[in-house]
Amino acid sequence: MTAEFSQFNLREPLVKALVELGYTTPTPIQSGMIPLMLTGVDVIGQAQTGTGKTAAFALPILHNFKPQKTPQALVLAPTRELALQVAEAMQGYGRYSGAKVLAVYGGQGYSQQVMQLRRGVDIVVGTPGRLLDLLDRKVLDFSAIQTVVLDEADEMLKMGFIDDVEAILAKTPATRQTALFSATMPPPIRHLADKYMRAPQSVTIQRNQITALAIEQRYYLVRHSDKVAALTRILEHEDVKRALIFARTRIGTAELANALTQQGFPAETLNGDLTQEARERVLNRFRNDKIQILVATDVAARGLDIDDISHVFNYDLPTEAEVYVHRIGRTGRASKTGIAISLIAPAEHAHLRRIEAFTRQKFVRGTLPSVEDIMQRRSAQLTEQVTLWLKRGRINRERTIVDELVALGHDPLDIAASALKLARGDEKQRTIAPIADVEEQREMPRDRYQREPRRGNYRGEQRGRQPAAPTFVRETVKRSAATRGGKDSHESGMVRLTLNVGKEHGIGPSDLVGTIAYHADIPGNAIGKIHIEGQKSFVDVPGALVPLVMKQVGKYKIRKQPVIVSLG
Repeated sequence: MTAEFSQFNLREPLVKALVELGYTTPTPIQSGMIPLMLTGVDVIGQAQTGTGKTAAFALPILHNFKPQKTPQALVLAPTRELALQVAEAMQGYGRYSGAKVLAVYGGQGYSQQVMQLRRGVDIVVGTPGRLLDLLDRKVLDFSAIQTVVLDEADEMLKMGFIDDVEAILAKTPATRQTALFSATMPPPIRHLADKYMRAPQSVTIQRNQITALAIEQRYYLVRHSDKVAALTRILEHEDVKRALIFARTRIGTAELANALTQQGFPAETLNGDLTQEARERVLNRFRNDKIQILVATDVAARGLDIDDISHVFNYDLPTEAEVYVHRIGRTGRASKTGIAISLIAPAEHAHLRRIEAFTRQKFVRGTLPSVEDIMQRRSAQLTEQVTLWLKRGRINRERTIVDELVALGHDPLDIAASALKLARGDEKQRTIAPIADVEEQREMPRDRYQREPRRGNYRGEQRGRQPAAPTFVRETVKRSAATRGGKDSHESGMVRLTLNVGKEHGIGPSDLVGTIAYHADIPGNAIGKIHIEGQKSFVDVPGALVPLVMKQVGKYKIRKQPVIVSLG
């Protein structure tokens, strides 16, 4: 343990655990937050993912805790994956402290969580929805809570959880210590801090720019419908040792992994559908080179620390530039070179430029391998393999077969060619799909056209979005659509859903987006037009996502009130 960590004067069991975990020097967020939290004051930590913030709040909580049956610390996380990771980390730090840590989240049965809570838990890490459910069931007791941590508060805002967070905070003692962590500080998060925190101390870690000059950054401009074809060409043409591919949603990871496997590139997923045990099995196969390609979401890939990842692919660009930096930082480690490749549709071009501005690096536009390039690569690889076996000379059985065929009158060259053709049989699975040419789009002046399309626009990307219409046209269409409901969507490819809540229930667009996106596990920006009337609301959803939305009927709630979702 270095002098830098020793200055915190943490209890011996914590120090022992940190030594075993290999902790040496605290990160900037840890150096700033740990001394403050140890004093008991409210704190705000502004730092991006991957800066070590879990230890920044976990160590003070574990230092101050005293074994008892009632929870004394509460950590709120936006997703199941993050709740599990935080709980696992706190269990690791507290392995010699006797702290009982429990993760509670939706998608898991209540019985096991209730049983553990009744046995006694010191620290609860959970998602807002499940925490409220357990409070309603009178299973959770927050009367002894001393510290509340809001982890990734801006993500909870995006997912529509702020009302739930406020309801939970209201059930904790007013004397509690509150720690808020957020990569960004939008007005609603500042309002939350002003309302529930007492003279908070702030620690801000500056947003990182890319410093890994060993990472080669490329992008390929392709239509969204051609992305799989483009990806398979690159995978086949490049020397890929291990590839980590990022998709926006867990549904997207499964679809992409299946598509790659069908094309002869076996891939596995890392997403929120996996249990912790299954996640570890997948990661071990990836570490041990049993699988070469891993398709992941950003949340599921948090905490992923695997060396020798030669390529990171952005199948979907992340919304935030900081997330891009965090993604590609998983390659080019330990003085090795790495390659980061982004596949972008025309509608994403402006967003790519924003990421370039943030990273202060110009990305190189790549040219996709042609059909001829791929065929030459395949021939070169086969020649290399045959040459290797010729050098080894261990082909006696095969020579016997050749001698027999020659004795039957076959030409040795024809025999060799037939054998090579058999060896190339698996290439039939790796079809080379055609890809349409896409030209760079010139950006129109802002006074005539909207220059930058909405980031992460699912619908625009899916249908090959055209340049935005002039502002006055968009506003006219917007006003026109807002004045009419009806069971049919007014936009191609979208299906209109009806919800039994409206203006008289105090419902706003964010409430509708939040509950549908969360329960159906679809991207919020996939949701289209919203029309709210007095007693009901209409929401447009892409037709492909409707089965996911309807599958969750009966689970939708807004401010703990059940909401009925129906077609039309």
